[in-house]
Amino acid sequence: MTQKSELEKLEETLLQTIDPSEIADPSLRRTVEILLNVIEQLQAQTKELQEENQRLRDENNRLKGEDGKPNVKANKSKGFKENHSSEKERKTPKKHIKSSKNVNITIDRKEILPYPKSELPPDAEFKGYEEVIVQDISLKTDNVLFLKPKYYSPSEGKTYLAPLPAGYDGEFGPGVKALVMSLYYGANMTQGKLLEFLEDIGISMSAGYLSNLLIKNTVDFEAEFNELYTSGLASTPWQHLDQTSARVKGINHTTNVICNPLYTVYSTTLKKDRLSVLGVLQNKQELEFILNELTYELLDSLNIPVKWSNRLKLLPQGIVFTESRFNSLLNRYLSKLGSQHRTRVLEAAAISFYHQQANIPIIQTLVCDDAPQFKLLTDNLALCWVHEGRHYKKLTPFVACHQKILDDFLTEFWNYYRELLAYRESPSLEIKLKLESKFWKIFGTETGYKQLDERKRLTAAKVSELLLVLEYPELPLHNNPAELAARTMVQRRKISYATQTSEGTKAWDMFMSLVVTTRKLGISFFKYMQDRISKKIVHVVSPQEKFHHWEQLLEINL
Repeated sequence: MTQKSELEKLEETLLQTIDPSEIADPSLRRTVEILLNVIEQLQAQTKELQEENQRLRDENNRLKGEDGKPNVKANKSKGFKENHSSEKERKTPKKHIKSSKNVNITIDRKEILPYPKSELPPDAEFKGYEEVIVQDISLKTDNVLFLKPKYYSPSEGKTYLAPLPAGYDGEFGPGVKALVMSLYYGANMTQGKLLEFLEDIGISMSAGYLSNLLIKNTVDFEAEFNELYTSGLASTPWQHLDQTSARVKGINHTTNVICNPLYTVYSTTLKKDRLSVLGVLQNKQELEFILNELTYELLDSLNIPVKWSNRLKLLPQGIVFTESRFNSLLNRYLSKLGSQHRTRVLEAAAISFYHQQANIPIIQTLVCDDAPQFKLLTDNLALCWVHEGRHYKKLTPFVACHQKILDDFLTEFWNYYRELLAYRESPSLEIKLKLESKFWKIFGTETGYKQLDERKRLTAAKVSELLLVLEYPELPLHNNPAELAARTMVQRRKISYATQTSEGTKAWDMFMSLVVTTRKLGISFFKYMQDRISKKIVHVVSPQEKFHHWEQLLEINL
């Protein structure tokens, strides 16, 4: 047994010392490269089979009423990597400059502290004051007993009662309501902990009222949310887009994230397909359809047979159809259309309507990953370089020479990424041509490590989407803002697990959007809620004025 273990160690050591580039004979070098790639493939297959075998064992144990293998992480990662982050490689270290923490602190009151004169020497001279800022909070109840004048008119048979001040409808004032909304949506506190907290500070609120306040308090904010979304879409010609899973009453849903540096909007849909995304881009659930030239161009891109396009041309052209009406036409005149082709027809007609409508700003470029549901929706698609780099981080070469090839490539990959960042700051035709040429040098050259070369070919096929920044330098190179926004919703989901109604899902989307957007704009979400609930912003009286209010905020931060 010992001899076998030593032999295996010797074989592994010998294997790690092989470097095909040092072999002079081309035929022998090629043979060794092939054998090393076969070893890499067998290692990867062995790893997959081991993981599958363990999953089957765990499932077998669970069926017998036992526990599976515990998921205990090792102190040090050995062998296959699990961390696919590229933070260290792509970021250039910058010197940390400590800023003053008192800059953003609002001074509520000033107090001059006395110094006992009896403890001062006779020749002590006053030299002014030394400022010391101390932050504190006074958290106390402000329960009010309102005496509402009541009058009765015998002639009218009617009673007149003085109304409560703005924001005081029900049993709670704007301060409590704003605090509850801020702690639940802004601080991710659960409803149970919120009730405990309110009880601790002397507020008696029922669980039912709290739930209604958090979920059914959307009427006054729905228009605000819609206006924010429209202003956000109009603020930049490009938008980030990503998706994350969600649960509604035990059923899988998808939360879509659309954002740019100025705002973030969440929208949860039952599906994650292209039609669902298209509905999100228009902030509507019921899609509309139209048959025009763009429709047939899209059908051609989607490889729909010409016979179906010809039959569609017999239907009314240039007319906007509702979803039910358009489906009725397809059922009647294209009854033999298969389900996949029917979906493509719906997508093409819906995309065509989106590009000719004027109710909501049309996105010119999506910055996202290369998921199929994001394609064809906009004129341009810019892919995320961090996503692309993650594919290479997942490669786990076993042979030492392949490990070195991968390390050298990753260094070259992120150096190129930094060159693209520099180009965004000062674009020029000369640098653009240089970067285009360098792209093909990096991703078009074979290394001898088969898995890496196959991955590079996949990257090269996305050249137009990855290098769109050379045409539009204002485009970001990664989709991290959308991913971070999705992570915020994941944290919300982990704390509260899932929503139980469509009303609750709508409230989550709406208020989480307002939380993230106000923070991006440097606005306190708590003060924002307090102002809206107490109706303090009286100058915003119409939807159009609210829209301009959000537009101004976005322009100021832009």
